[in-house]
Amino acid sequence: MYRFHHSTVDTNVFRQLQDLATVLSGIPELTLAYSFGSSIDLVERQVTASKAWDTVKPEYQEAGLKTDVYLRTIGSLYYTDVKAMQDFVEGLQESSLIKFAGQLFTLFEDIRLEEIIKQERPGTKEVFAKRKSYYQHKFSNERMAHVTRGLPLDELFCLIYLNLQSDRPEPDFPRAVSTQLEQLKQIRPFIYEVFEAKSTDDITRISLAIVHQLATNYTDMIHDYFVIPIQHVEMFTRNTLFDELTRTDELANDDKERLDEDKNEYIDETFSTWHRENENSDRKQTFLQFELEVGTKTNMKGKGARETEDGDQAMGTIQGASGQTKNKDYSDLEALDKQENKKGQRRENVYGEENRDAVKLIKPSVPPTEKDIALYDEYKKEIEPYKRKLEAILKKTIEHKQNAPRKDVMAGRLSRKLLPVILDEKPRIFYKKNQTSKELDAVFTLLVDCSASMQGKMKETKRGIVLFHEVLKAFHIPHAIVGFWEDAMEVKEYYQPNYFHVIHSFSDSFYEQHGPKIMQLEPQEDNRDGFSIRVATDELAIRREKHKFLLVFSDGEPAAANYNQNGIIDTNLAVIEARKQGIEVIGIFLTNGEVDETEEQFMRNIYGRERALVPNIAELPEHFSPLMKKLLLKVL
Repeated sequence: MYRFHHSTVDTNVFRQLQDLATVLSGIPELTLAYSFGSSIDLVERQVTASKAWDTVKPEYQEAGLKTDVYLRTIGSLYYTDVKAMQDFVEGLQESSLIKFAGQLFTLFEDIRLEEIIKQERPGTKEVFAKRKSYYQHKFSNERMAHVTRGLPLDELFCLIYLNLQSDRPEPDFPRAVSTQLEQLKQIRPFIYEVFEAKSTDDITRISLAIVHQLATNYTDMIHDYFVIPIQHVEMFTRNTLFDELTRTDELANDDKERLDEDKNEYIDETFSTWHRENENSDRKQTFLQFELEVGTKTNMKGKGARETEDGDQAMGTIQGASGQTKNKDYSDLEALDKQENKKGQRRENVYGEENRDAVKLIKPSVPPTEKDIALYDEYKKEIEPYKRKLEAILKKTIEHKQNAPRKDVMAGRLSRKLLPVILDEKPRIFYKKNQTSKELDAVFTLLVDCSASMQGKMKETKRGIVLFHEVLKAFHIPHAIVGFWEDAMEVKEYYQPNYFHVIHSFSDSFYEQHGPKIMQLEPQEDNRDGFSIRVATDELAIRREKHKFLLVFSDGEPAAANYNQNGIIDTNLAVIEARKQGIEVIGIFLTNGEVDETEEQFMRNIYGRERALVPNIAELPEHFSPLMKKLLLKVL
């Protein structure tokens, strides 16, 4: 569940909207965000859906969010006249009704764009109908409230919407102020012109006519319902935003080459150029990149040749010769990340766009102290009843599987059920006794949130991890235990250090003396969950075991530098990516007291069904026992 200003939005819907925005706009890098109002911003490469939909019923919520995306990525992108909108926005600066005028223009333009979209894509009619139904109800209630509060222009704005979208030619407005009803009657001819508007220029003309008529009688609106649909509109020079995307700038100067045709010679040879599409993924390429904005127009058309210059041989040497460097080799990705980020440079988003500046730093464990050993022994005694119970259940299950006969096989002992001989083309009428079950071919990573919010919860978390460690060790299942956090005090521009405290690695998880190292887990700073899950996924993906499990122990939402708004979405995507690689990801939510509905929904939308919510931290070991049984039985 994605949280924004204490509201929640389903992450599945968010991903659908992101895909919808990308496909409809044709802009791969266009991102989706929730904000106040719906708009499109080509400067930031972002489209926003209104967060006002967060509080409405689910059937209206999804329709509202989708129609916001339709209106911007189909309507505003392709059919809003940018120059007409620029003139309108510029003219508003001298108006006394700026807020009213801007919202009136957006309302009218959206109605025009909606009709275009429904004609192009008839499948959108249903969601637009729901949008209309919701707004009719909303503005009806808002109008009554404005009457009570004495907000005349706010009331009139609601009357304009309800009059435009009414299913009746002469709608009734109970308790409406007579002054607003009379004003509505006077501007009604302008309002109805919206249905005949063919362009943004028509919409601006209608909007300005209404604003000019009302300017002497009203002060500006108080409430905000819509925002200007195109952000940074003053920066664009083409007629539509789509034209802006596809424009080709002229050269800064208009000089032309004087060419002597008698001396015109050319070499028919192809030279390769750099392009993002053929950039080497391992970043070991050498290339030259040019942006041709200033120069002289020629008639070469790709087949002309210029005379050589003094610097050409040096340039040819750089471009044509390559070999193993004798200096430091920065081909290793992790080392390269650190070198670049510390110099204040950006790097590739290997672990997602939100983690472009995150850097993986390994913190090894140290030998346990006598205090660690004593505390570990204490925890072992406390979890011993749960450990014995779980081991007994698992052993019994394993023995049952080993002794259970295998039925319906192609060879073995003949079964008494011979009907498949007649019914099936390839009948399976044999069975086998005492078939040995598969080995416990599994590997686990226990990823532990070591953020500051774990203060007061880490003690019981350690007790639960000790239980996991002891049971996994008893069944000889390799497992890693890693604490993670981001050092908030060391965060700089383009550099976000994320520490991974390796308590146990896969290779040393069975060492008897290493168990007490679990006591070294302590609360630290922030938590960047999506990045940490991706790092752990990479470690698990290269393991040879057939069954791979990633258990994430956390007490709430991700929180790190520039991560609060999009952290939950990024974490959800990291979980999906891991599961696509065949890794079972289980979220374990730790809280003090009852688990409320918001937290339940939050965990469901990040981890799905594979989650465990522990309402009382003291009960953590008890919750682990059935979870361990469920997980380990999957690998038998």
